[in-house]
Amino acid sequence: MSGLRTFVRHNGLSLGFGGLFLLSLAGQALSGMADFNDRQLAHGVDPVGLGSYLTSSSFAVDVAENWQSEYLQFFLYVFATVWLVQRGSPESKPLSRIGTESDEDQLLGRHVQPGSPKWAKAGGWRTAVFARSLALVMGGIFLLSWLAQSVAGVAAYNAEQLSDFGDPVSWPEYLVSSDFWNRTLQNWQSEFLAIGSMAVLSVYLRQRGSPESKPVGAPHGVTDESG
Repeated sequence: MSGLRTFVRHNGLSLGFGGLFLLSLAGQALSGMADFNDRQLAHGVDPVGLGSYLTSSSFAVDVAENWQSEYLQFFLYVFATVWLVQRGSPESKPLSRIGTESDEDQLLGRHVQPGSPKWAKAGGWRTAVFARSLALVMGGIFLLSWLAQSVAGVAAYNAEQLSDFGDPVSWPEYLVSSDFWNRTLQNWQSEFLAIGSMAVLSVYLRQRGSPESKPVGAPHGVTDESG
């Protein structure tokens, strides 16, 4: 039992947010199905069950459009903070460390430690890939989610078009449509606002005990210091 408690304590952040994710996804599925069926009835079409809704393009596009924007946020933040700084923000590096930093700073080459990851010690292409693996994976998930959004989106859009006696469109036509870019940009703008707000507000505001905040008594101008 102590082993389970230790595991939960050591992984509380991922377990907590994983649970919140599953609960919110279930809530989205139920509320989304209710909204979808309301629209079905308004068009004189029979409502669908939960299983049918979960495999529908309507549910898939709603999920994918949120996932792609979230992973875009993380990808851009991971990549942009290599080169861009915000003086006084714990979310930023100080001016002296702009760029990819030295091998000594990054514990590479002769500076590796006994516990360093194997690919950090390997050198060559493996270290080069590992050194960029976080941004590569975040960017890859973003692109896959965006692709999924476009595929599910064209199916959902064409279903609405047919129910309204309109003409369906092809996938390339949908990619340049206002529906696709409205879905995309309404998520992107909120993510960009959230990133910028966090970077600036954390200069002047504090949350005691949070690694996303500076120590409560730290001067506003102190950069790259977490509490």
